[in-house]
Order: sequence, then C-alpha cells, then structure tokens
Amino acid sequence: MRRVSLAVLPLCLSCLLVLEGCAGLALGESKSSVGGRQPAELPMTFRTLGSDHQFSELSSVTAAEQLRATRAGKPLTILALSGGGTGGAFGAGAVAGLSRAGTRPAFDVVTGVSAGALVAPFAFLGDKWDAQLLDAFTGVAGDNLLQSRGLSVLFGSSIYSGRPLRQLIEAYVSDEMIRAIAREAAKGRLLLVATTDVASGEPVVWDLGAIAENGGSSARTLFCDVLTASASVPGMFPPVIIRVAEDGVNFDQAHVDGAATVPFFVPPALLQRTRSVPDTGRAAVFVIVDGSLSEGARTTRLTARAILSRSIRAGLNHLLLTNLELTAATAQLDGADLQYSSLPAAYPLPDAFDFSAKTRGPLFHYAYQCAETGRFWTAFSPADDDEDTSRGIAPTEPVPCPADNPVHGFFATR
Repeated sequence: MRRVSLAVLPLCLSCLLVLEGCAGLALGESKSSVGGRQPAELPMTFRTLGSDHQFSELSSVTAAEQLRATRAGKPLTILALSGGGTGGAFGAGAVAGLSRAGTRPAFDVVTGVSAGALVAPFAFLGDKWDAQLLDAFTGVAGDNLLQSRGLSVLFGSSIYSGRPLRQLIEAYVSDEMIRAIAREAAKGRLLLVATTDVASGEPVVWDLGAIAENGGSSARTLFCDVLTASASVPGMFPPVIIRVAEDGVNFDQAHVDGAATVPFFVPPALLQRTRSVPDTGRAAVFVIVDGSLSEGARTTRLTARAILSRSIRAGLNHLLLTNLELTAATAQLDGADLQYSSLPAAYPLPDAFDFSAKTRGPLFHYAYQCAETGRFWTAFSPADDDEDTSRGIAPTEPVPCPADNPVHGFFATR
C-alpha cells in the first residue's frame, strides 16, 4: 500500500499543476478599477448599469451628491450588512424585529456582503417583504446548500456545487422584487453589494438598483449572478462568471465572496457633508455584524484542520474589528452617528457553514426578539464622552442581547 501511495503521489501533483494551468487559461486579466494607482488614493467606485446596458464606474462622490440632491437636505440613513455564513440569519432577524418594533428606518442606502448581500434586498424594500425574509432564512430550503461534487472536486474549482445556492436565490428574487427595487432606485436610493474579482483580487461594488432599473429582460439573471457571487465562499462554492459589457466591449469576469476582501462597507463619501447640498442633520449609520466581535478563549484540538480553521477565523475577526473601528472613526470625523450590533460572545456561535433550519431559526428569532424589545443597537461615542453607553446584563437571561453585551460597551467608548 505504501508503494502504491508513493506511486500515485507524483500523478496527483501533476494533475494539480495541469489544473492550475487550465485555470489560468480560463480566466483572463480583469480591468483594474484603480488604474494602476493605490486604491487608498481614490474614492470608492460603484459599478453601475446605464440605460444603454453598458456598465461604467461611478464615483461614490458623484453618487453621494446625487443622493443628497434627491433627499432635499434631509440626513441620510445607511445600513451595512456584513458577511457571516449562517450568521446571516442574525441580520435577517434583526431587520424583521425592527419592523415589528416600528423602529426600522427607511434606509436611503443599504450595502451587503456575502450573507449580508442576501438580506440586503429585503432590508432595502421594507417591511412588506418581511414574510419572504422569514421564509428565506428560517425555512428548510437552505438545508441542502452543501451538495458535494464527489470525485469531480478534483477537476473543479470548489468542494460543493454552486447550483443549490443559485436555485435558492432564484426562488426569492422574483420579477416582482426586481420591479420593486427598480422603483425605489428611481427615487435615488442605493442598493449596493460587493463581490471579489478573482483575477484582480479587488472588491467590486455593484449598484443593484441600476441593474434592476436598466437591466431589461436580463435584469433578474444579472441580479442573481451578483448575489450568488457575493455569497460564494472561495473553495467552498465555485466562482460565478459574470458577463460585463463596458465601453462597447463584452468580457467575462469570475467573482466570488465579497467578504474575501471586505467584511462590510460604508462608502465614506456618503458621510461627508458638502457645501452644494446643505444637510439639516447628521447622517445615521447602522452596521450589523453577522458574527461575534470577540470569540474569547475556546478549546482547540491540536490538529492541522482545527488549527487552520481557528487561525482563519481569528484573522477574519481581526479584519472585521479593524474595519469597524475605521468606520466609527470616519463617522466621528464627518459628524455622523454610528450604531452597530453583533452576536455576543456568550451566544453559542454556530458553524458558519451549518445552514440547517434548526441552526438558522433560533438565530433569526434571537435577533428578532432583541430588536423588537429595543436591545439590539449600541451607539458609538468618543472615549471622552461622559455618557456610559454600556448596559448591565440581566441575570435571568442565558444569553444577553447585543445591547447588553459589555464587549459592545467597551468598543463604543474606545
């Protein structure tokens, strides 16, 4: 058996090299949205679709000016939904719970990444879509998302088939939803979803409102392409090939999970005030993190898989916390109010890829109840503020709501 294994090893390595070569041939170089300059030197751009069915890059500064003009000086409200796999049920439950409590704003801008991208259209459209939101994130339709590709995994780009995820998205993204989003986009509101371009390694922010409004007969297909790509974890699900028409040229791009490059996003230009359109109040920013900001110590088996999984999760959590701190600092500098929420460390954090209804349902209802009772948000305030933003934990509750979590209070006053 050992001799056979040693004989097969060179063959396996040769196959991997061949597959890597084939992958390189299948995917061409993508256009960079930064034109060779450092991304930090440029404002964020949105990939928007015009009435001529051609894509173009719209500066977030221009988009912000257009949005403020339609708001007639009223302060903006922005909702950002993060990635988190199964944790997407947390954000979905919160949105529905806010509706129940009557405290859900009519968000001017909704942004989503990965699992948050799947919640974003429902959050954008309002409480009339909460029934579909409940069914999508608590029903049994998601139980079969992870379908193994068997031996074909050796010749493909993922462990699991992407078809169940695509079918689930198509089941809820109806023509009626596309028309409803198009109507709201025509009012100037923005629905933005991020993916990651495989070739360039850059995040791409798609204006889904423009796709719904100007996509014509292809709007629903393209809309589903972007949502599927944003939720396709690299290696777990295959990349989504999206046909892009830009400057009269058609080309294909492969896109995967937006969380691979950005955990969530709030375009800074939307927080900045301009002299051309005076604001009558401070912008309100709401961030829902579909996971925990602090996992705390936990037992980890000393196996390669367990250590690698723990290391990756720790790295992603660090990136998430850093992004939240930067967003809070930007909001503070630009005079915006920031409120955020995430799963408390005390909540029994589910496996990010356990999409069974028995896992998603309790998470949805937990967030729903916390939002309904007004214990979901924590307001960020500068460290020198006298107000204590943290709250005591009710001793009778096995798991505190996000607003009762001392970790949130600590971050709020950092």
